[in-house]
Amino acid sequence: MASDNRSETTRTEWWRVDTATLHARKQELEVLKRRLDAEQNAILAEINNRGVRGCSGHATLAAMIFEDFLVTDKEAGARADRVLALYPGVVVGGEVVPPLAPLTADAAAEGAIGGSQVDAIIRILSRIPSTVPEEEVRGGEKILVDLARRAGPRQIARAGRRLLDELDPDGKEPRNEDPKDVRPELRFVKHRDGTLGLKATLDLETYARLKSDLDPLAKPHKAIDGVRDSRTQDERYGDAFTDYVRLKTTSRNLPGQAGEATHILVTMSYDDLIRDIGEAHLDLVGPISATDARILACDARVRPGVLGTAGEPLDIGRSKRTVSLAQKYALTLRDGGCAFPGCDMPVPRCTAHHIVFWRHHGETKIDNLVLLCTKHHRLIHRSEWKVAIAQDGLPEFTPPAYLDPTGQPRRNTMHLRT
Repeated sequence: MASDNRSETTRTEWWRVDTATLHARKQELEVLKRRLDAEQNAILAEINNRGVRGCSGHATLAAMIFEDFLVTDKEAGARADRVLALYPGVVVGGEVVPPLAPLTADAAAEGAIGGSQVDAIIRILSRIPSTVPEEEVRGGEKILVDLARRAGPRQIARAGRRLLDELDPDGKEPRNEDPKDVRPELRFVKHRDGTLGLKATLDLETYARLKSDLDPLAKPHKAIDGVRDSRTQDERYGDAFTDYVRLKTTSRNLPGQAGEATHILVTMSYDDLIRDIGEAHLDLVGPISATDARILACDARVRPGVLGTAGEPLDIGRSKRTVSLAQKYALTLRDGGCAFPGCDMPVPRCTAHHIVFWRHHGETKIDNLVLLCTKHHRLIHRSEWKVAIAQDGLPEFTPPAYLDPTGQPRRNTMHLRT
């Protein structure tokens, strides 16, 4: 059969084809599948860099893959890891982060290697210490890619172990066998990609207390429309720690600075505030985007400071401009938790958001406020989702046109009292 006609052959007609053609065609299709996978991965990488996943309500790239492609958590995580390792990333400020495995990406785009081989190479490269020179890492990757063109994951793994022995002969540092007497330490760190983090060493009691407090907050969300919580365990504990800190800093029963609950100060110029451009300065952290400043300004324990052209303070937010305790109680009764459709986050893990932004002279009154969790608070500020108070006094959300061209408003029914 001529190759031009092969694509027209249906599944029920392959019995007519000779054996040599069957073997040739199956190989051709495997190469085509691999090329299509590589093309899709490149598209996912671009989506990830543009931040569209946030605009659609997905917390991570893995979550988007999980929901859009209807795959398992494990497969979604593996595919996301593959995308992030093969293609450059973009962080805040536009800085490009080089990929972990660029040569592997090239081979995948050719259709020469498939997903399991790619994963085997990525696992090995991710274990190479950062102290190893870049040229040696790329040399090692080339060895693995050349092998992958004719070998499977098991052989790649064996070769990878030998490669790691050569590049890192000392191996991992020995573990501390007696952690009981360790002195607690905590460091605030800024990573090369601009993200912030913590590094801590805890004594056993502090570790147990912290984990005991975080465990209830880190439980998976309830399934919505049959879709389970797609966050990894690390992501769930990250969200839990964020909520834990917010609960502490907003509590009126916990000590803070000078007898008040904890406050942080955000400053930005008046012109940037009005024009919605530029950056702000977060006390103890440094420059942040204007969008992040607006998100923080919704919090009752963040004081927005507006500066004039000469840097003089024009306005410092005061308690009367923030949500009062009585208003928080009223929002609790009305919203019952995060008001975003399908979200089950309880009140203590939510922030009162100004529907008409405070920078647009939005008032701090109940019909201009709505409770939102961290994830959906950022979504409202960063995307085309709209929120309004309907005629019956309840909040409703309108999705972007690319998600729902009908523009039908949605409500959260998770907190309805029965």
